[in-house]
Amino acid sequence: MRTVIYAINVSIDGFIEDKNGEIGWSEPSEELHRYFGDLELEIDVHLYGRRMYETMAGYWPTADTNLSAPEHEIEYARRWKRVANVVFSHTLEQVREPDRLVRENVAEEIRRLKAQPGKAMVVGGAGLAASLMKLDLIDEVRLAVHPVILGGGKPMFPSLDDMLRFRLIETRQFKGGVVLLRYQRPESQAGLRT
Repeated sequence: MRTVIYAINVSIDGFIEDKNGEIGWSEPSEELHRYFGDLELEIDVHLYGRRMYETMAGYWPTADTNLSAPEHEIEYARRWKRVANVVFSHTLEQVREPDRLVRENVAEEIRRLKAQPGKAMVVGGAGLAASLMKLDLIDEVRLAVHPVILGGGKPMFPSLDDMLRFRLIETRQFKGGVVLLRYQRPESQAGLRT
């Protein structure tokens, strides 16, 4: 069964956007950017909410043609374009080809995708990740914790009805003080989920 990974940049106090909805505080170093580029090799599907899809699709499809871009960005763009995009939105009318738009039944669609053969899938977008967290459909969380306290903004996790347990499987420190924390659902719980 395929897994769903939620990988996100986050502040020490647990926010993914500041009070103004900005993410500039999380500007990744080349080393961290390459880490996220390597993640593209582990997956074959991006699961996007509307806002994150519009951000990513607005830049990465042609980023590898910008000859003045750093090599790690060009490589990321090439890897990003090889991965399928499934977009979950009630408001979008269409997505670019060959991306796929899903308007309803998020849980059903994610379960269907998880049952298919293939690599892991990564969630992009806090709203979609929150929905999947509430439905207990996130198998792994990768937090790139930046050395900043924002004091408010958009939290990385939603309020949940039930506690979800994870186990730490990796830590890694990047230049600039960013620390990666990688968690997976315990095997004993994974078999109990629907």
